[in-house]
Amino acid sequence: MSNTVQPLNNQELLNVLSFSEDATAIHITEDAIIQYANNAMLAFWDKGSGVIGKSLVDALPELRDQPFIGMFKKVWNEGVTIKGTDTPAQLVVDGTLQTFYFDYEYRAIKNAEGQTYCILHMAKDVTQRVLAKNREQDLTEELRAANEELQAANEEMNASNEELSESRQELLELYEDLKEGDTRFRNMVRQAPVGMCIIRAHDLYVQDVNDNYLELVGKQRSELENRTIWDAVPEAADTYAPIMNGVITSGVAFSAREHELILVRDGVPETVFVDFVYEPVKSDGVVTAIMVLAIEVSDKVIARRSIEDVEERIRLAVEAAEIGTFDLDLEKNIMLTSERFDTIFGFNRHATWKKYKEAVHPDDWKNRETAHEAALINGKLFYEARIVHPDRSIHWIRVQGKVYYDKEHTPLRILGTLLDITQVKRLEQQKDDFISIASHELKTPITSLKASLQLLEKIKGDRSSQLIPKLIDQSIKSVKKISTLVDDLLNVSRTRETQLKLNKSIFNVSELMEDCCNHVRVAGKYELVFQGDKQLTLFADEHAIDQVIVNFVNNAVKYAPDSPKIYLITEKVGNKIRMAVKDNGPGISPDKIPYLFDRYYQAQPGGFNNSGLGLGLYICAEIIRKHGGEIGVDTELGKGSTFWFTLPAR
Repeated sequence: MSNTVQPLNNQELLNVLSFSEDATAIHITEDAIIQYANNAMLAFWDKGSGVIGKSLVDALPELRDQPFIGMFKKVWNEGVTIKGTDTPAQLVVDGTLQTFYFDYEYRAIKNAEGQTYCILHMAKDVTQRVLAKNREQDLTEELRAANEELQAANEEMNASNEELSESRQELLELYEDLKEGDTRFRNMVRQAPVGMCIIRAHDLYVQDVNDNYLELVGKQRSELENRTIWDAVPEAADTYAPIMNGVITSGVAFSAREHELILVRDGVPETVFVDFVYEPVKSDGVVTAIMVLAIEVSDKVIARRSIEDVEERIRLAVEAAEIGTFDLDLEKNIMLTSERFDTIFGFNRHATWKKYKEAVHPDDWKNRETAHEAALINGKLFYEARIVHPDRSIHWIRVQGKVYYDKEHTPLRILGTLLDITQVKRLEQQKDDFISIASHELKTPITSLKASLQLLEKIKGDRSSQLIPKLIDQSIKSVKKISTLVDDLLNVSRTRETQLKLNKSIFNVSELMEDCCNHVRVAGKYELVFQGDKQLTLFADEHAIDQVIVNFVNNAVKYAPDSPKIYLITEKVGNKIRMAVKDNGPGISPDKIPYLFDRYYQAQPGGFNNSGLGLGLYICAEIIRKHGGEIGVDTELGKGSTFWFTLPAR
């Protein structure tokens, strides 16, 4: 039984993020088009999932005259991160334009080339915190007013005992209010859902701390209260003491997100990630305390990094495999595609789903429709089809996908991949063509050999028959033909598997030309004429070069039968030696020249009537390539052809 754990796919990861209590959204382009928003973010906006795919200003028109749209453009165009704390934003919630306060971050997410491809939008509703802070400021103002009233009451004390009594009563009531306010504040600190710690500014003594903060730093209450903060948490002093001192001196709050630090919990150092704020509490413009708000986000950071790592591995795998991806919305008939997907279809930009459908070859429309209909039932999409590029060229594609359904099993979307299999189809066609050619070419000499052997079987008793030498000669020719075809197959196999070995030596080029092609000279029908420097020598595989020359001469005999003279030419051109075979035959059509050295190609339109597998020139090209040389042909219709190659001189 396999214990392999299947990794979550992108959709499953997004589904997980949708349950996060941290409001998160992903935007693309400078118009801040909403690519993704989890439930928390949608709740902030008081919107449903229908805003996905819209720009931020279209989804939330009330933001049009607020600064956030401009911030998104700045983040997208400059690749920066913009953060804000206690920032007011007016949103339409329950049909009413209301003011809320947020801590937020707009972060540009970049690819390996440093280009921004999306904006990570995170927000936290701190309205209650801001209102509480405002209430605290109001309470401070009330206290100041009370002091002023107390001073006035003292000045009027001698005027009236009754007024003094009333002033005392007012002071008592005010004291009770202050006491009640202090109790409420302490209760707020204790019950806050995040870690909170109140630190006296002048001596850094901890005045109050809640359980969440104690859990964060891994301490008991007795270890923090009535002690200085850095005596209680010494491991953080080197990094954070200068920051806190700066807040006390400047009166400016300091905030950090996903800050990495080491805390000693239960005697064990642990690396954690924390979002925190050092908020100065002021009285008459003087910082009297620091309110520390902190929340551990280690799980979130680790999860996000894991997701990013998985996404990066998936992206690299898809790019390496040159696979296109798509996301088809079956309800809206809208398809999102990757850049590679568009390239495979021959488009230089994203197109509509209708355009992609119309690109399918008409002969394959039914196959495609059948595959899609079956996919809606069994959940799996698979088919191969031809597509027509805008330049009218034909290409083959393989489509695979998975259908996703709602609770009622209604198909909602198809996620899938696209692969260009044009080269695979061409190789399959070459294989089929090769099998057809090889079977036909081998059948002819085998049939001739069989017929000769059958006749020999019939006349084997008559050893004086004049047919015997002729039949034996015919049999030998058939065997030689079969041997030649098999050698061609072996040679092309070696070239394909890079097993063609070269045994280089120094030899005289003119001697090789004079000694080769004796079978043509013996026949007496053609004259081989040598032209060139008879002193030239070459460092190469003599047998392989002889094979190339013989193939050139055989082609001259085969395709230029009315050219009685065939010229074998050698010359030195710069630091190269050029060898050529020239005939005065009909020449070769220009449209065939680009394919002459391709595997299985036969220049004449006669098909199987021409002997051979179409491998000779391909093998010659591979031999010359192995030597580091060049090969080609110069030809003109009605004036003959010159097949040539060049090799480096010693």
